[in-house]
Amino acid sequence: MANLHSSDTHNDHRVALVTGASRGIGAATAKRLAADGFAVVVNYAGNREAADAVRSDIEQNGGQALVVQADVSNPSEVKRLFDETIDQFGGVDVLVNCAGVMDLAPIGEMDDATFDKTVAINLKGTFNTLRQAAQHLRDGGRVINVSSSVTRLLQPGYGPYAATKAAVEAMTGVFTKEMRGRDIRVNAIAPGPTATELFLEGKPDHVVDHIANLSPMERLGQPDEIAAMIAALAGAHGGWVNGQTIHVNGGVI
Repeated sequence: MANLHSSDTHNDHRVALVTGASRGIGAATAKRLAADGFAVVVNYAGNREAADAVRSDIEQNGGQALVVQADVSNPSEVKRLFDETIDQFGGVDVLVNCAGVMDLAPIGEMDDATFDKTVAINLKGTFNTLRQAAQHLRDGGRVINVSSSVTRLLQPGYGPYAATKAAVEAMTGVFTKEMRGRDIRVNAIAPGPTATELFLEGKPDHVVDHIANLSPMERLGQPDEIAAMIAALAGAHGGWVNGQTIHVNGGVI
């Protein structure tokens, strides 16, 4: 169910659709793109309260926001997400795929349900939004898929998660070529360890400290730092960056 809140509902803004925008990197990205002048679609799967808080923050700072619930693993819900965005804002110029899950376990110990959920959301979810973007993204648009530096770090316990993110990077390269002739740039961004609820959940302090110290910067990244790079790719300064996976990780690899 969509919920549009703004004092200005004209459809003359560039429009950014951010999946998984109720928390973490997605929330920071939605706020940053709104500050940069985009009308922003705040997509969420289950936490309406958090999504509304992001929308409220955007509005209080003079931006436009549309809150739309959709499970990205469900093709019909993703179609509705795009339809509602176009109905309210007139089109889609930027797609940012932030929705994801990170349920970790050694490969030999992971159950089928966890594996299937990881693939459904991280990989199929990105496929579902790219398929809609191929049909509906306006010429000159941008796509930024969120991968992860785990595709290079390859730590124990991250097998299926790393595999889905590597697949996202592969789809990014293919989709770049499929958008030939439409002036659409397609890139992936691969954050390193970042201080989000998704990353911190379930990790004891000593594990977090160890991971933070892997970087020469000796700290975790912050969601706003990842959002800043996404915003650069979505904006005018990203015009000659296409088909790339950009690692933003403080030098951890």
